[in-house]
Amino acid sequence: MKKLVAVTLDETSIGRGAPEQEHERAIAIYDLIESNSFAVSGHEGGPYALQVGLRSNQLMLDIRHAGGEPVIAHLLSLSPFRRVVKDYFLVCESYYAAIKTASAAQIEAIDMGRRGLHDEAAGLLIERLNGKIDIDFDTARRLFTLITALHWKG
Repeated sequence: MKKLVAVTLDETSIGRGAPEQEHERAIAIYDLIESNSFAVSGHEGGPYALQVGLRSNQLMLDIRHAGGEPVIAHLLSLSPFRRVVKDYFLVCESYYAAIKTASAAQIEAIDMGRRGLHDEAAGLLIERLNGKIDIDFDTARRLFTLITALHWKG
């Protein structure tokens, strides 16, 4: 089965966040586990358990069999994601501010921009994982949501 059945965060590298941050992380993990397509390239195993951590500005993806046996660990530079993460947070701030006062058309336009950035990041994630981890677009979007939840300041 080519999917994730468990996702955990490496608390030694990420640490605990504020209650709002922990809530966002929990939702991102739940959504990722609920619906995903995930396989290690060239590996006939699965289902998988994924532990996500941060190591020196790199995303660490520790992939194991559901039973805990190690499969492989990948370090992925977060540098290519800096701009899109920064832009994504700016648009999200605009979106939350707009909800209070803007018209429905303005809110929809901001939300379209947010979704566009989310899609751009998902495409970048698929590209950066190519040949290492096979994920579909929806899984990439959910994984990017988790990445943003790791960076969220509240």
